[in-house]
Amino acid sequence: MSVFEFRFVKKAGPILGCEEPMEVSNAYYRTSLNAIPIPAFVVDKDVLILDLNDAAAKLCNRKHDAIYQVRGGEVFRCIHSTDVPAGCGYGPFCGTCVIRNSITKCLDGQTISRKVMKLQMGYENETREMQVLMTASPIADRGRMLAMVMFEDITDRQK
Repeated sequence: MSVFEFRFVKKAGPILGCEEPMEVSNAYYRTSLNAIPIPAFVVDKDVLILDLNDAAAKLCNRKHDAIYQVRGGEVFRCIHSTDVPAGCGYGPFCGTCVIRNSITKCLDGQTISRKVMKLQMGYENETREMQVLMTASPIADRGRMLAMVMFEDITDRQK
């Protein structure tokens, strides 16, 4: 189960013809997140995955519950996530990680839009490499800043 709970109330505008607040439920949030056709993750400043859509679970070849509360490098099986016992984010290579640095910029208020990058994911005894467009947008949740990170696979377009 997701540890990220979506709650907000938005005033209905004159187009709807009412002044009553409209509450958006978690079911609506979940449906909206899963409607995004590319892998999308909600992460915190430590790249801890708090939520994800179905496309993200498929990309990682894991069930949702195996991804929640796990750092991105461990989920993607980054070759550097085992460089030090502390794991993803603490090794000597982590300071140059494009994903981690983009999320840091995002949490400082910048939107990273369709940044071309190479994503390498470990699968059993092999590494799968993809060219992706990464987008990271800041979102606020109960006084903390999070990032919505999406990876659009463009591998086939690069050939």
